[in-house]
Amino acid sequence: MHHVPTTLRLLTEKDVPAATELSTQAGWSQTPEDWRMLMRLDAKGCFGVEVEGRLVATTTLLCYGQALAWVGMVLTRIESRGRGFARNLLTTALARADQLGIATVKLDATEQGQPVYEKLGFRAEQPVQRWFREASSQAAAQTAPQKTLGRACLDLDSEAFGADRSQLLVELGKRSAISTKPGAYLFSRPGRVADYIGPCVAKSREAAQTLIESHVRDSPAKSWFWDVLSKNRDAISLAQELGFKPQRHLLRMVRGKELSGNDNLIYAIAGFELG
Repeated sequence: MHHVPTTLRLLTEKDVPAATELSTQAGWSQTPEDWRMLMRLDAKGCFGVEVEGRLVATTTLLCYGQALAWVGMVLTRIESRGRGFARNLLTTALARADQLGIATVKLDATEQGQPVYEKLGFRAEQPVQRWFREASSQAAAQTAPQKTLGRACLDLDSEAFGADRSQLLVELGKRSAISTKPGAYLFSRPGRVADYIGPCVAKSREAAQTLIESHVRDSPAKSWFWDVLSKNRDAISLAQELGFKPQRHLLRMVRGKELSGNDNLIYAIAGFELG
């Protein structure tokens, strides 16, 4: 077999269309803006494999200080699978995390991904569920969202998540509708398949319910994805009450030191690729 030129390299802005094509081929909901944000947040953490000038596989690593790094966007073109590209990219991303001295690496794994991650030293932490709600009717009037989170919300987020992700929240805030009330905040953003509810952190079920309910009610013309940690029973029961149906099950996995925030405060994660 003749040797095909294969390059493992960092992704750049020029790769956004090809990367979006990969996530779309997988049926995922990320938009070009989601990819751009990952590159902006960590330009040295977005990796790709190029074969004969074409992007065929990706993996991203997002660092939350030195405490935690998050692996996401592990994608390989259907026709390029089984050639070890994902494994090489993951090994490269994990080497970067180790080089930076990051104690814990996490990811949300699909069933196909789990055995690969186990071989690389990941272990199960907890299930994550994606809930979906179909659009119902015409659009109602949109309320103008606020665009910033106060210090109290950022502190609450760190307590819930177990690491500081204020940089991510600032980036997400640029294209999210944000609603807050004392002890709670909610973001939502546009997606390719459906809009996305999350992150949402709240000190009580009532506070989370108020924010999510009014949000979904104000946008009946939208379909929604909502990703929830299975440990948060209140979030699960809330999703059921609001007419969401479970659609996908992933497994949150961890490598290195145990790290936990407070899962009972997390009513919606930021995304499978973000934590």
